[in-house]
Amino acid sequence: MNNFIDELRWRGMLQDLTPDLDKHLQEGMRSAYLGFDPTADSLHIGHLVGVMTLLHFQRSGHKPYALVGGATGMIGDPSFKSAERNLLDKATLDHNVECLKKQLAKFLNFAEGAANKAELVNNYDWMSQFTFLDFIRDVGKHITVNYMMAKDSVKRRLEEGSGLSFTEFSYQLIQGYDFFHLWKNQGVSIQLGGSDQWGNIITGTELIRKMEGGSAFALTVPLITKADGSKFGKTESGSVWLDPEKTSPYAFYQFWLNVSDEDASKYIRIFTLLDKASIESLEKEHQEAPHLRILQKEIAKQVTIMVHGEEEYEMALKASSILFGKSSTEDLAALDERTFLQVFDGVPQVQIKRNEFEETANVVDLLSEKAQGLIFPSKGEARKMIQGGGVSINKEKVSDPNSPVAFPLLQDKYLLVQKGKKHYYIISVK
Repeated sequence: MNNFIDELRWRGMLQDLTPDLDKHLQEGMRSAYLGFDPTADSLHIGHLVGVMTLLHFQRSGHKPYALVGGATGMIGDPSFKSAERNLLDKATLDHNVECLKKQLAKFLNFAEGAANKAELVNNYDWMSQFTFLDFIRDVGKHITVNYMMAKDSVKRRLEEGSGLSFTEFSYQLIQGYDFFHLWKNQGVSIQLGGSDQWGNIITGTELIRKMEGGSAFALTVPLITKADGSKFGKTESGSVWLDPEKTSPYAFYQFWLNVSDEDASKYIRIFTLLDKASIESLEKEHQEAPHLRILQKEIAKQVTIMVHGEEEYEMALKASSILFGKSSTEDLAALDERTFLQVFDGVPQVQIKRNEFEETANVVDLLSEKAQGLIFPSKGEARKMIQGGGVSINKEKVSDPNSPVAFPLLQDKYLLVQKGKKHYYIISVK
């Protein structure tokens, strides 16, 4: 048990909050919700700040609600977007919602019997019951256009973007009604969100006040940025997803391993559950030997285990050591095919037919003629480098140019050839 606001504050996860929220939380177990936009069938690491906020809320003894926006996902939140999103159909949204539910269950305790068990709700369940006329009569009349136009997200879009459709303009009303619905029916008195959601959240507190004369609270967390100003969670290949089919656990681990020292100090507070003393101790160790990347390794470990589990973390660790440290043939053989190909993504490959591979006379033939000159242009060059100790196959040093090709195939189809210290090649046997 801890004080939720104090916990967020020392972790650098507190942006804005409404007055008296701390007092409200101290008076007993409270319920709060945070919304997730189901525009994809996986969360990405940009969503992790929200997930961790709910996780800290539950660990503080309160009850978290994760709202998956099946209704609002059909519209698209215009907050600080320069253009309107493509609208998704119901079948796609239903699929996405189910996928997000499974991922959220890795973080939040949904176990029956817990007084503060987490709940999953979908705003389509109540918004789909409204007719348009009912909504504008019962909800729309309580919020003025002037109030809605005053929101920074709307003003900025009108000034800088390509205009705002009525569909998007209505988004804050729908999100506001979500808060009202959960407040009235589930006793949810707090909405959590990113700092870009402050205007939409306050619309919810305003609806609760005007429709029922009630009071509710809001808290936002900062939007995460990188030290160099670039967008957090984006790489050259796109977003870093929680779904292992979209971003492999190895690539996921590597993302955290490669963050800057400045970002590592911030991220270890936000994305792990380590306590303050442990983090400060790690920071001290890191400052004494920055080249060891102690902070980055600990973040990568903690977050990878939380998202993918211990086994996938161990696999990512082995995979990393193959490229960046000392590793054995056994380590290489232990990788599954997906991780192996991810580790050596971009490495030149050559294909050899299985019967030709089996008929290969010796290692020199394999690395020159059979590899179609990709690895060595001639037998002479191959022989010379082998004799100089500069060639390994499957992490095993090759010492005799005339040795037979008796290396076991990785995944029954690959050989990994290393020439010198940095040059890798894959021979794929089909």
